[in-house]
Amino acid sequence: MHTVLESIATANPPFELTRSQSLTFMSQLEGLSPALYDRAINVYANSSIDRRYTCIADFLTEPPNFTFYPNHWTLEPAVTTFDRNQHYQTYAAKIATSAASDVLQSLQLEPEAISHLIVVSCTGFSAPGLDVHLIEQLGLRSDIDRTMIGFMGCCAAFNGLKTAHAICQSNPKAKVMLVCVELCTLHFQVKNTLESVVVNALFGDGAAAAILSAQSSDQAVGKLAYVDGASELAPESRDLMSWTIGNSGFLMGLSSQVPKAIVKHLPSYLEQFLGRNGLVQSDLDFWAIHPGGRQIVDKIRDCFDLDDSLVQDSYAVLRDYGNMSSCTILFILKRLLSQHQNGAGLERGLALAFGPGLTIEGCLFQQVRM
Repeated sequence: MHTVLESIATANPPFELTRSQSLTFMSQLEGLSPALYDRAINVYANSSIDRRYTCIADFLTEPPNFTFYPNHWTLEPAVTTFDRNQHYQTYAAKIATSAASDVLQSLQLEPEAISHLIVVSCTGFSAPGLDVHLIEQLGLRSDIDRTMIGFMGCCAAFNGLKTAHAICQSNPKAKVMLVCVELCTLHFQVKNTLESVVVNALFGDGAAAAILSAQSSDQAVGKLAYVDGASELAPESRDLMSWTIGNSGFLMGLSSQVPKAIVKHLPSYLEQFLGRNGLVQSDLDFWAIHPGGRQIVDKIRDCFDLDDSLVQDSYAVLRDYGNMSSCTILFILKRLLSQHQNGAGLERGLALAFGPGLTIEGCLFQQVRM
């Protein structure tokens, strides 16, 4: 049996935030020094992010029209983790349902056809959670098998894909819905540090839903299938990226050394991963690289001497959406899957993402041949 990636749909919150609008908001913050704001202008200009989407309408207005933050530019007292999580429950449910509904419609699938549901998120919590909400709103089976994957950061979708693959390989009738949803801007922090400026410049909000199914070789011929996945924890990198829960939201730690650490360990990781599948780099005709930031894609491109065409989808998603944590890779795979289904005939490719640990996650996709 093959684990076929059938379709992907995406969704975003209603508030579009351009780079200039982001900087206008930042310029008004009383907790940000003029010198650091000058640095912020360069950070935002070099981010390669033209726009993002957010669940916070306040980024597009000013006091006294704030509805989420206190109505003054100190944004103090800071919004509590409880209140942020309440907002998460509202908007995460909306965009997760939208993406999931669209992916069902794209395949003209009845909700009862889905045998397994996997939900991935690291920007909020609730119980009953998004899995229960999706079952109720979409009309999924009440006895559907459910898996929740939480708090694993930008590479978490890969654990969702591995889980879907394991299900499909063990159940020839499996049809799995994978839903990733992240509201990163919900955890915007006002700190007078360059690290905080960088984090606030990178992240956006979004959701993606994918359908993966077990199919025989006859059914799967010509389609892209998940082949294998690999994870590696890079040594001596624990402190480079972190995601912790504070009293005023979730707190991101992001070292400027992350891109260097990734390219230091990625060549050996890739050699071993491809080698166990009987492949070398030249066998790959597409790459889906999670754009944690522009420098990450730049350094991987240069490290492996990739043609610009092989990283254009990663740059495009970064430009139009920013870093949406776990769901970002599905936005990129959606573009690639569409190209394949529209005649590009992609043969074999690699997806990569990076998360706290520092963790490298990757997976291989391959067109099924007779």
